Amino acid sequence: MVVRLAQRFLLLSLAVLTGQAEAAGFLEDSHAVLTFRNFFFQRDFTQQSYPLDRAREWTQGFILDARSGFTPGPVGFGFDVLGKYAVKLDGGAGRYGALLLPRHSDGEPAADFGRLGLAAKARFAKTEFKYGEWMPNLPLLNADDFRALPQTFEGMQLTSTEIKNLKLQLGQFRRTSLRNDDSLEKLGYGKIAADSFDFVGADYEIAATRTTLRLWSGELEDVYRQHYLGVIQSLPLGGDRRLDANLGVYRGREAGRALAGDLDNTTYSLLVSLRSGAQVFSLGRQLNQGATGWMRVNGTGGIYLANNTFNTAFDNPHESSWQLRYDYDFTGLGLPGLSLMTRYVRGDDVRLDKVRDGREWVRESELAYVFKSGALKDLSLRWRNASVRRDFSNLDYDENRVIVSYPLSLL
Repeated sequence: MVVRLAQRFLLLSLAVLTGQAEAAGFLEDSHAVLTFRNFFFQRDFTQQSYPLDRAREWTQGFILDARSGFTPGPVGFGFDVLGKYAVKLDGGAGRYGALLLPRHSDGEPAADFGRLGLAAKARFAKTEFKYGEWMPNLPLLNADDFRALPQTFEGMQLTSTEIKNLKLQLGQFRRTSLRNDDSLEKLGYGKIAADSFDFVGADYEIAATRTTLRLWSGELEDVYRQHYLGVIQSLPLGGDRRLDANLGVYRGREAGRALAGDLDNTTYSLLVSLRSGAQVFSLGRQLNQGATGWMRVNGTGGIYLANNTFNTAFDNPHESSWQLRYDYDFTGLGLPGLSLMTRYVRGDDVRLDKVRDGREWVRESELAYVFKSGALKDLSLRWRNASVRRDFSNLDYDENRVIVSYPLSLL
């Protein structure tokens, strides 16, 4: 039923927008995927002083990602649809805390939630303008997608690739819908609400040396201003071996009326990976300097940081952290689609109120299988297991997540 409704909605939308006009590019370049995401999350808290002993939720989610092509002519027009909806299968009874679902005033999770985000777009030559709601993936603003449904943002963005090897992006976001909410709200930084986040960025690719240079700047109005310089390098070592490195430097200070007070942060991030056949060995190093942790809009992810994990980003004030990671692809053993990731991250010298040398560590593993053929092609099964320990809070826990995902192509 969900599939039929999604198909009818898309076909009706296409018909209304194209009317009687020629729509070759609009239709031919359109695609739509309805992803079924079943998400089970259980977190067992190990500290007796923590209010809960266990958080457990289980949901069935539906994520519709439909993107049209552009109408013919010097200026082409199109639209995108991002729908998200989740139903509670288990949860509540004092076990709320996995943040898969919204919470009612009585403390119990909602039975279901969702929203429909629309975005209009226009293209001229190699420049595209987009206005509406979607999931941005930017070094300074990255929508979180580590729960049942993804976080979305409402705003506008201009993207240009007119100059060879250079990608320019600029825009503004004004509202967000969090991963466990169905409403749009102001952007936040801690308890501070802001009216907008402005950004501009440039990515330049040097194909001859397999190098990408990134320079970005963003500002959360009257709260903070942040700059980012990144270098991504890939170095073939012969055969099936390759060395990859991702270096980033963030610099943030207060901005405008400084509603969050004086802010000061410099974060250095380096992830180096050696790929050899089916194996990848990675080493991460991250250092935060200044009295403030790494700056981000509430709810967003830190995936551009070297030591970002499923549970934390090791981005506290003054925190120094390192990571050891190992990935293995079982294709070479005759098991295509099966993969393993395991990592250990440790941070120290955390400085917070009444904390001068806080320490924490995270151990995470993911075993995943993606069907490569047959009736279940593209169905993925993921088991994520983690342990988190901190000596500066009572938030210690062991955790399991089971995610079953199936992308169904509608167009």
